[in-house]
Amino acid sequence: SCGEDQPKWFGRCPVCGEWNTCVEQVVYKPTSGQVNRSAGISYTSPLTSIPLTLAEIETTSEIRLNTHDEELNRVLGGGLVQGSLILLGGEPGIGKSTLVLQTVLHMPERRVLYVSGEESASQIKMRAERLLTSQQEEVGRSKPILKNADSLKIFCETNLEKVLEQVKVVQPELIIVDSIQTIWTEAAESSPGSITQIRECAATILKVVKETGIPAILIGHITKEGSLAGPKVLEHIVDAVLQFEGDQHYMYRILRAQKNRFGSTAELGIYEMRQDGLRQVNNPSELLLTDRHEGMSGVCIAAAVEGVRPFLIEVQALVSTAAYGTPQRSATGFDLRRMNMLLAVLEKRVGFKLAQKDVYLNIAGGLRVSDPAIDLSVITAVLS
Repeated sequence: SCGEDQPKWFGRCPVCGEWNTCVEQVVYKPTSGQVNRSAGISYTSPLTSIPLTLAEIETTSEIRLNTHDEELNRVLGGGLVQGSLILLGGEPGIGKSTLVLQTVLHMPERRVLYVSGEESASQIKMRAERLLTSQQEEVGRSKPILKNADSLKIFCETNLEKVLEQVKVVQPELIIVDSIQTIWTEAAESSPGSITQIRECAATILKVVKETGIPAILIGHITKEGSLAGPKVLEHIVDAVLQFEGDQHYMYRILRAQKNRFGSTAELGIYEMRQDGLRQVNNPSELLLTDRHEGMSGVCIAAAVEGVRPFLIEVQALVSTAAYGTPQRSATGFDLRRMNMLLAVLEKRVGFKLAQKDVYLNIAGGLRVSDPAIDLSVITAVLS
């Protein structure tokens, strides 16, 4: 789970404390310029052989690919960087595949290799037709529906060696892998989806990406705890980790960067899930503000900043008499420990008797806010 290496088998990991996570792996020393014979691709290290000073290192500007998606470009820091490896995670059914397919359909000028290990080619085509039909109706075009998708190659395969062969044949400008948990390599003997397979496949794809300069997007599953499935090494080796989240019972989805080597991790992308795909929400306040509640208590509007974009959010609070001996404290979208601290300040410094009160706090729209500037709105909503 933690990526720690030990020379012998163990039942409980001495580093992370997890039980039964030890996997045997054959260790070999690769030679310089090792060749993957099944794919015919040479993996040479891009690092220099001698140490250099900062003045001797040559720098070039980052070449970015425009995804034609303002929200995705904002979260990535301006677009896809050539030679970058992106990991996109999220709940099952949240719309990860729809987001990626919709993005590549809007990039007809780029050759894209879409590797699918979960869906058949006919399923992908039906979804693409639905997305392109809605796009065609919006702009009023009369062209054939799939004419813009000629540069998109669909390859339904889970064997990594066969995928790398097609990378060499197609020479794509962007690689999509849906999902990394379904890909397996002959270099590891364990079953697909295991820690060893995920680590080996991701490391091999990383070598190809860094050597050829082709950016790649890996779609990953998450566990029931909400973390990305697989070893922690997977999140370390990629250049950016994007989390696609939201409630399946609501129409809005939020894209945030948990890690980004080429941009800020404070940016936020907001989408609306519709029957014809994902719509970009340029004005987040339409999502985060509900109907006006004239004369209703416990509602306060606050201004928060995520990245460089400010937006208005609605803070909702409910205070009632505790029915049991211990008062209940509940916060949705806000840090519960911070709310308890604010309630203690109101109790000690202001004199409000909240020790025997149930306090419930909610941030409208399903957004989780960590900006300390909304403390005043939380206090105002509670006192109201």
